[in-house]
Amino acid sequence: MLTYPQFDPVAFSLGPLSVHWYGIMYIVAFGGAWWLAKVRAAGEPGQWNDEQIADLIFYGALGAVLGGRIGSALFYNADRLVDDPLWLLRVWEGGMSFHGGFLGVMAALYWYAGKLQKPYFAVLDFIAPLVPFGLGAGRLGNFIGGELWGRPTDVPWGMVFPHVDDAPRHASQLYQFALEGILLFGVMWWFSARARPRYAVSGLFALGYGLQRFFVEFFREPDSWLGFVALDWMTMGQVLSLPMIIVGVWLLRLAYASGPSGRVSP
Repeated sequence: MLTYPQFDPVAFSLGPLSVHWYGIMYIVAFGGAWWLAKVRAAGEPGQWNDEQIADLIFYGALGAVLGGRIGSALFYNADRLVDDPLWLLRVWEGGMSFHGGFLGVMAALYWYAGKLQKPYFAVLDFIAPLVPFGLGAGRLGNFIGGELWGRPTDVPWGMVFPHVDDAPRHASQLYQFALEGILLFGVMWWFSARARPRYAVSGLFALGYGLQRFFVEFFREPDSWLGFVALDWMTMGQVLSLPMIIVGVWLLRLAYASGPSGRVSP
């Protein structure tokens, strides 16, 4: 049995300013995505310049933060939002949703693709392999912050979170770090290293994330104020992941029905 190490959520302080680990993870996530985008752009000469990449990461980050906050309010905290609408603005109190952030990024990049006059899915296919790196950084932030812990378990690697209770639990934050951070990044980076039909890279990301999130939710403690939201066993995370799985399969079918493998569809 392991014991959660009780990290100090504040990494360091500069006078009255306290810098939290979760904020540092955001910087790591977006900084890493920017660097990886430059690496990908080097393999596609003439498609992306440095200014476009910087703007792409900026709009993606804006969509992720705004969408994540709004998604958290609508999907997980609707009652709290109704009772206290100003809670939406108090971001320091926590509350971000991947699925909301995902929709926010898609909306922001739709606008940016139009500004660049690039096909929307050409932009999504370019950025999709970068996302797992940021997700992995975010899950480490969850672990350091001691949030989003797992369900009770008797496996040898069960971890006690003393600020929760004395029961050994799945360290589901680390499961997600391994699956959506390391594994999904490796698969996406390998798959996108070769030219693929349009929609294929985006489709693989949607399918891959949806499947691993649906799976890991069986080990993650459901939100106490929501519990199981469907069929007496499905969590909100699983309900929100089902459309991603369906869309991912549809995009992959569309990709390989619209052009030969290895060619980017017009």
